[in-house]
Order: sequence, then C-alpha cells, then structure tokens
Amino acid sequence: MTTEPKPPIPPPPPPVPVPQADFDPGLPSSSSSSSSSSSTSNAYPDPPCPFCHISKTYPPYNPTCPPPPPPPTQPSIISPSLTSPQPSTFVVLSTPHLIAFLDIMPLSHGHILLCTRTHREKLTDVTPHEARELGRYLRVLSAAVGRATGIADWNVVQNNGAAAAQVVPHMHFHVIPRPELRSKGRERFTSTMFGRGQREDLDEDEAEALAERVRQMVKEVVEEEERMERQGGKKDSKL
Repeated sequence: MTTEPKPPIPPPPPPVPVPQADFDPGLPSSSSSSSSSSSTSNAYPDPPCPFCHISKTYPPYNPTCPPPPPPPTQPSIISPSLTSPQPSTFVVLSTPHLIAFLDIMPLSHGHILLCTRTHREKLTDVTPHEARELGRYLRVLSAAVGRATGIADWNVVQNNGAAAAQVVPHMHFHVIPRPELRSKGRERFTSTMFGRGQREDLDEDEAEALAERVRQMVKEVVEEEERMERQGGKKDSKL
C-alpha cells in the first residue's frame, strides 16, 4: 500500500512592518519645508486643536460694534461658556481671519492670545493677507490692552515649534502686559524677558469684566485709526 505524499507546507507570510515610534500617517514630517506644510496646515489636526475649536465657535463681528456683555441667563455670540466642556473663552477680537481671547493661564493681568482662524501651525504657514492682518491687530491689541489694564509696558511673544516652547501647535501671538518690577530686584525683572514668568489660573469673574474693557478699547483704537485715515494720516495723540 502506497502513501500519498503530503502537500508542501506553505512558507510563513512576511512580517507586517511595525511603524517607528515617530510615525504619523496624518501629518507631514517635521523636516517638511514651510511651503509644503502650509498646504496641509488647513487640515483639522488630530488631536483636535483648542484654538480651532474657539475659532469655529465664535463668529466674526465688527471691531467698532462689539457685542454687548452676555447676560447671565441668555446666550450670546461671545458667551464664554460656548466652548464647554473645554475651558471658558473670553473673546476680545473676532474678525473673518483672526481671533483673540484671554489666556486661561495668564502671566499677568490682561495677557491675551491672537491667532489665525484657519489652522496654521507656525508663523511661516500664514498667508500674506493673514500676516498683514496680524501686523495691524497686534498694534491695535497692544494699545487696547494697555488702556484696559493701565499698564504701559508689554511683551509681544510668538513661539514656533516645541523646541521653541510652543505648547499649542496653532500659530499665535502673546500680548503680555508687564507691570513695573525693576524696583523689586533683578531676578523678578529678568523673569519677564522673552515672555517668561509665573502663570496663574484665570479668574473667570474678573475675566468677563476685563474682556469687556478690552473690547471697548479695541473699538476706541480702531475708530481712532479710521479717523486718522480720514484726516490724511495725522496720528492721533492717544495712539
């Protein structure tokens, strides 16, 4: 009696390649050029970006006609609670291209953030038009925050990338009022350089009143700009 030969055992399948720890299928590598990154910077990031959430939640309004303070029992287009369950947002400027709001962990009273509505990871990713808008409103917000807080000196800080201390990967500027500290010693004074300092939780009760003051000062500064343009460029003494 003859035995039928057994079929050959097939070879094992090739191993499935395991991605490296830094593999990210959804985002360009960090070595990508700024031109290539700008083409993908509009994509909604993963994990979701808190600044994109804010910009999608709050519609634009005319800076010279800011919405009134939100009533306690009625919704408003600038109600801080609209971003719930994320932290409350206290908007001070909202244009078609930019949005500004109080920092939830401020380095000083009046610390605000200004960012593009569209997700742009770094400053090199913004469009030329956005760059012009950023330049204009950085000056407006600097003047408005100074008037709202009564603090005459401030930092404007902008970080690009984790190695440069950028925490939220959505391009933003910090406007940080700086009260006088030189009389309190060199250590306290130098801690304000490059936007450094001690952060504290934002007091929400104070934040509502502060945001309203800043919105009103933005209105005042923009109206002075427009008046200056009508007068042929003569600078208003308040600016």
